[in-house]
Amino acid sequence: MTRHATYGAHARAILALGLPLIGSHVAQFAVQLTDTFMLGWYDVRVFAGEVLGSTLFFILFIAGSGFAWALAPLVASAEGRGDTTTARRVARMSLWISCIYAALTLPLMLNADSVLIALGQEPELAQIADDYLSIYAWGIFPALGVMVLKSYLSALERARVVFWVTILAVAVNALGNYMFIFGNWGAPELGVKGAAIASLLVQIVSFLALVVYTEKVTPEHELFRRFWRPDWEAFGQVFRLGWPIGVTVVTETGLFAMSSMMMGWIGPLQLAAHGIAIQVSSLTFMIHLGLANTATIRAGRALGGGDLRGLRDGALVVILMSLVAAVATILLFVLAPDWLVGLFLSPDDPDRDAVVAIGATLLLGAALFQLVDAAQVMALGLLRGLQDTRVPMIYAAISYWLIGIPCSYVLGFTLGWGGIGIWLGLAAGLATAGVLMMARFWLNVLPGLAARA
Repeated sequence: MTRHATYGAHARAILALGLPLIGSHVAQFAVQLTDTFMLGWYDVRVFAGEVLGSTLFFILFIAGSGFAWALAPLVASAEGRGDTTTARRVARMSLWISCIYAALTLPLMLNADSVLIALGQEPELAQIADDYLSIYAWGIFPALGVMVLKSYLSALERARVVFWVTILAVAVNALGNYMFIFGNWGAPELGVKGAAIASLLVQIVSFLALVVYTEKVTPEHELFRRFWRPDWEAFGQVFRLGWPIGVTVVTETGLFAMSSMMMGWIGPLQLAAHGIAIQVSSLTFMIHLGLANTATIRAGRALGGGDLRGLRDGALVVILMSLVAAVATILLFVLAPDWLVGLFLSPDDPDRDAVVAIGATLLLGAALFQLVDAAQVMALGLLRGLQDTRVPMIYAAISYWLIGIPCSYVLGFTLGWGGIGIWLGLAAGLATAGVLMMARFWLNVLPGLAARA
């Protein structure tokens, strides 16, 4: 008789892999959060310009990260079969594709002022964003490399090193920001360019640290040996799975990016408040993202080992964990919105009270979409583990671009609800995605696997 893992065993296994992944995501986000915190204290308008620049970078970065995220289920499934060779081949080609993508997107970021002015942003804010990206744009190469190696090591269940390397990145970024934004320790006061320098250093240090670790702990994979040699079969495998993931993620990111653009149309104070509220809600989202990555890896291993019962039970446990985290987040946003927003602003800033009032209202709006945001990312994580990426891409495009963005515009501008209307539109798009993605996993993909077993 086959013995199946208990729910408790699934919970322990999920936490063993998931906590380091959550920690690494939180730490990685803390790098961006440090920029937000320090620039918010430096100058609100400079911070608003950085929001635009970092938004453009993040959209392009997250689209390219699809090829890194494709690596996790491929490596996990290969390891589940004991196929080390395939794990090595797809990891190399994921790095290849990421480098090619970075080279193609670099010119767009180096001309950020033209792009943002064309999107209706104030020339002053667009110029600040351009100053930021004139330096940080080069970070797209090591940033995507970091994503590939994080996916690779996580799929091998070596997530702890990812966490510690990210903690190192947070420290490097905080010190760099303190030096170069404000001109401390004899360094020049560079403002937004100082934040860009610090962020670029972070990506380079993180990538080099992961390369060294990978070479030392997985010598049997020989990941970088004859790295220059193409492997077109593995290249195609990663590309076919990765591009729908990239499109799916960029549709969601595009929803939030368009909300930033819309807030910029209202005014710089609204944009600054929006930037802070996005940072706070995104930080709590890292919990769900780490659990979703765990779901991808464990679903991939279950698929490779033919364990459908384990796949179903593990899915139930990881979704329940995400639900508990979402409820806790809702309580935090409802009970302490003013305090959370106020952390990012200097007490002496003349615009502080106005920005806090706007941002606190937006956080109340964010509380509305915590459950559905968690649902959509958990379902996506499970579906990616089963290498189902194309239909979810279509669902995402419908949810975010045909429902979310139009709702944000109508509620924010046509009905005149302003910033809170834009955020209610976000909630509508995320709710649609959550329902569609969960329905696909439980009512379509999982029963289909069971029928073929």
